[in-house]
Amino acid sequence: MVLAAYPLITTTELQATRDFYVGHFDMTVVFEATWVVMLSIGEDAPICLGLMTPDHPSHPPGPEIFDGRGMIVTIQVDDAAETFARLQENAAPIVYGLHDEPWGQRRFMTRDPAGTLVDVVEQIEPAAGFWDRYLRE
Repeated sequence: MVLAAYPLITTTELQATRDFYVGHFDMTVVFEATWVVMLSIGEDAPICLGLMTPDHPSHPPGPEIFDGRGMIVTIQVDDAAETFARLQENAAPIVYGLHDEPWGQRRFMTRDPAGTLVDVVEQIEPAAGFWDRYLRE
């Protein structure tokens, strides 16, 4: 039986990346050591994101330091516009501005100190017929 699954990002910016998720998205540190941090979306919630330094003691295997390519962390919020404004006020880097997407998301993107793209989304009504061409019969 699987108990949990979560991404683990290897970064040289452990504390800054922890502070990014705690400060901007109210995540909770559920475990922290000198080389690893586990975050959740609340004290009693399961782990949703792990952060680890490249000099962790659990070698082998790897992993190498994350280079910012090939991964997006999606954080679903109840109000993307409010979250966007708050992150702008706090000087978080915005790499894709606030947009209403035809597939049914109001979203923007930021980047954490480890280089990970963070897609902040609010579910909204999709444009009429948008999904018709993509759904499998």
